Amino acid sequence: MRGIHVPIVTPFAANGTVDVPSLERLAHHLLGQGAAGLVALGTTGEAPMLTEGERRTVIDACRRVSDAHGTPLTIGAGTIGTDESVRQAKERAEAADLLLVLVPYYLRPSDEGVIEHFAAVGAAAGVPLVVYNVPYRTGKTLRVETLLTLLAAEHVAGAKHCAGAIDADTLTLLARAGNVLCGDDAFLYPMLQLGAAGGIAASANVAPAAMVAMAEAVRAGDAERARSLHQAFLPLARALFAEPSPGVIKAVLAELGLIDQAGVRAPLRAPARASLRAAMDALTGLGV
Repeated sequence: MRGIHVPIVTPFAANGTVDVPSLERLAHHLLGQGAAGLVALGTTGEAPMLTEGERRTVIDACRRVSDAHGTPLTIGAGTIGTDESVRQAKERAEAADLLLVLVPYYLRPSDEGVIEHFAAVGAAAGVPLVVYNVPYRTGKTLRVETLLTLLAAEHVAGAKHCAGAIDADTLTLLARAGNVLCGDDAFLYPMLQLGAAGGIAASANVAPAAMVAMAEAVRAGDAERARSLHQAFLPLARALFAEPSPGVIKAVLAELGLIDQAGVRAPLRAPARASLRAAMDALTGLGV
């Protein structure tokens, strides 16, 4: 798990069904722009609002495109309980190179319970896991020692870390583990500079080449270029998340012709026209 992986959106046709041609067109575009891999059925893909059949459709499409490009496919799995998470992992692992598994949300289990949860899912899946740590969404904050324990486990390939800041625990995590991926787009540059292996970045749906270039500049030690790209990218990241994601992202993709329709599933809603304009202006300013 290195480089920029894209949690791909799920395009919908005008009648509300999954738009497979748009999904495959976008997937080919992202990988052709240098993305290291796709992440299907993430939050950005509106996975909780899809039916089981639709999830299978998305997985199959992303698997076909990933195979064509020779890139890994990560598939989202996991929910509030361990038994259902194990069931999802077994089912989705058949098509996955890795599984992105969310820290159990809402219940706020103990750290020991979270470790046991990932051990059970990992044993059932048979493919490596990426721990999705996003405490401001799950309501569960893990001790940094727990994160390091998870990252050292045989069944864990890495962690998508979304602290919402470069806090003390993030500094410790990056100093002691080499398999951390940034999940907060605006913090990609500083986390890469501090040793992150890459990122799982929703903004890469819109600006894959710029984000890949930023990561490559950091890896090459070209701090001036990396910082310049970061500064140009920040307005876009802010604009894309000005409203609940992926509303603005899908509106931009439709405006660019990368998907046919910008529709999202309720309770999400279409963004304001001003939000789309701000994102398009920021994308133009990025210049990559």
